[in-house]
Amino acid sequence: TVVSLPPHAVVTAEGFVASLRQLPGEGGVFGIVSIADEFFILAHTVRDGVRLMISDAAALLDWSLAQEAAEMIGLEWEEDDIEEFEAAGDVSLCVDFGLDGAELIMICQDEELYPDDQVRAIAKRLGFAKELAATLRGR
Repeated sequence: TVVSLPPHAVVTAEGFVASLRQLPGEGGVFGIVSIADEFFILAHTVRDGVRLMISDAAALLDWSLAQEAAEMIGLEWEEDDIEEFEAAGDVSLCVDFGLDGAELIMICQDEELYPDDQVRAIAKRLGFAKELAATLRGR
């Protein structure tokens, strides 16, 4: 099932995760928030917490949402160590859904794809591309 969250639900990382926790899911809920042409965050709520990945570590320099997400998972980072198009956080969070970390990193590092294209590539790989497209059309 693919649903769109209201825009106010994804203003903060805490709000995003709280909104995901409101949705039913035996094994947790998988969520994606895409920010303009900049980056996206993947989340998987699990019983004892949340797993998060930021598609482009450079977002940590300019976006409070990325900084909050990093803080939620205890991700430590130094400004000098950040490289553009490098994923940050738990790159293995999609393994349970059939997408290994190396492939997810490759998608995030593809400079030819904008974040929304990367999200569509992930959705296609995980098998919910049609549902995502239909949900986005219905917004």
